[in-house]
Amino acid sequence: MSEATQPAPSQQPSQPQTSETQNQLILESKKDGIATLTLNRPEKLNAINKDLAVAFNESLGRLTTDKSIYVVIITGAGRAFCSGGDLGVIAEGRKHNDTTELEPLLRAGMHAVLKIRSMAQPVIAMVNGAAAGAGMNIALAADLRVASENATFGQNFIKVGLFPDYGGTYFLPQLVGYSKAAEMFYTGEMIDARTALDLRIVNRVVADAQLEAETMKLARQIADAPSVSIRAMKTVLFGNRKLELEKALDDEVEQQLKCFKSPDCREGINAFLEKRKPQFHTK
Repeated sequence: MSEATQPAPSQQPSQPQTSETQNQLILESKKDGIATLTLNRPEKLNAINKDLAVAFNESLGRLTTDKSIYVVIITGAGRAFCSGGDLGVIAEGRKHNDTTELEPLLRAGMHAVLKIRSMAQPVIAMVNGAAAGAGMNIALAADLRVASENATFGQNFIKVGLFPDYGGTYFLPQLVGYSKAAEMFYTGEMIDARTALDLRIVNRVVADAQLEAETMKLARQIADAPSVSIRAMKTVLFGNRKLELEKALDDEVEQQLKCFKSPDCREGINAFLEKRKPQFHTK
């Protein structure tokens, strides 16, 4: 759930021209069978708080029943895709051992990830900058990922004493193998887009200036294909594993709440906010 500390600068996607936004935290646009959802907290590098998580889940829910939409694109406003959980908000809860903000954030994210994987439409993550913690795992939940050259990826949870969520423990080992996934989880180190491509975390890496055009080109190719065949393929590839994913997401929430209450989490978040090295194994 952790935020990236130094996201790389990247192209800012253009704002959707046809907005159907119910909540300004998520910008929705639809054009010619393609819907784009833009996480819209650019001043916070699209860090996830409870309201953003709920709005994201609700937007995905509307699209699941929209038969005019054949492909869904997820991206972030400004210079980041999503920097993970909003540690400022999470820190306030940790001071009082209060999960009022965290648990709904986790549950809404859990349901959003399930929708991404089970909805009939293919989902493309257009990664325009840092994708860290839960932000990386939103990208991993998508069917396909197109990244800009300056995109970065990381499972930063360990740096603040938290546990991977939003499906990270389920998705990442499938893509990179258990050993490499363990390394990324245990170290929390960020990797660049080319490394992510080599590890098969992303499908394509393109120049920053071409990110939106290339992603739309791919989405158009899929949207123009026979929808019955595309949706059948998605069901077989991803939808049939829903129960397995649900179990993994439930386990993640349980472990995340356990880690959240630990002294190491308190120390990790405080150190992050105070810009110092944490001293773990606190009593």
